[in-house]
Amino acid sequence: MLVSLYAIFMYAPTERTMGDVQRIFYFHISAWWIAGVGLLVVFLASVAYLWKRERRFDAAALASTEIAVLFMTIGITTGPIWAKPVWGIYWTWDPRLTSALVCWLMYVAILMLRRYIPEESKRSNLSAVAGIIAFVNVPFVFMTIRLFRTQHPQPVIGGGDESGLAPAMTQAFLITLVAFTFLYLWLMQKRLEVEATEQQVDDLHKELELA
Repeated sequence: MLVSLYAIFMYAPTERTMGDVQRIFYFHISAWWIAGVGLLVVFLASVAYLWKRERRFDAAALASTEIAVLFMTIGITTGPIWAKPVWGIYWTWDPRLTSALVCWLMYVAILMLRRYIPEESKRSNLSAVAGIIAFVNVPFVFMTIRLFRTQHPQPVIGGGDESGLAPAMTQAFLITLVAFTFLYLWLMQKRLEVEATEQQVDDLHKELELA
């Protein structure tokens, strides 16, 4: 993360039109990309749980949902901060922003669902189904800036002949993306350890109740 910060603020050049505020780009895009990876993990773990009925898949889906919501929150927060000096407004209800907000709300709702259903099997089943259904919106969020001409800028990576970044900007972006990827993996490891401990405690409580 320290190398990433150096690359963003010291190594990457200042963008000609937007100035220093463009440096939010590195956090904003990386956060959304890693959120997408996290949501894909939720989808795959949810499918695996419904197929195998093993706790570890439910734990992976829960952990990745929490972390993906965190990264989506970073993306939704940094977007308006970047937009205000560039667009003159913090928010506009165009397809990209609206679909991203809906996506965030859907996964927050899944976390709430997990909180309010006490029975473990029912909670896991409903959360897995919700995780699969919610993922339908993820490709749509990704494609909106390619499908619609919106207030949101066109993609600078893979957006056509006129898209692209300066070499130093590309390097800074890739370093940040790698840093965020390792952050996601580290958080997943720690969250799975916590979940495993919580399940052990729950099992001990059940044994005591039976005793």
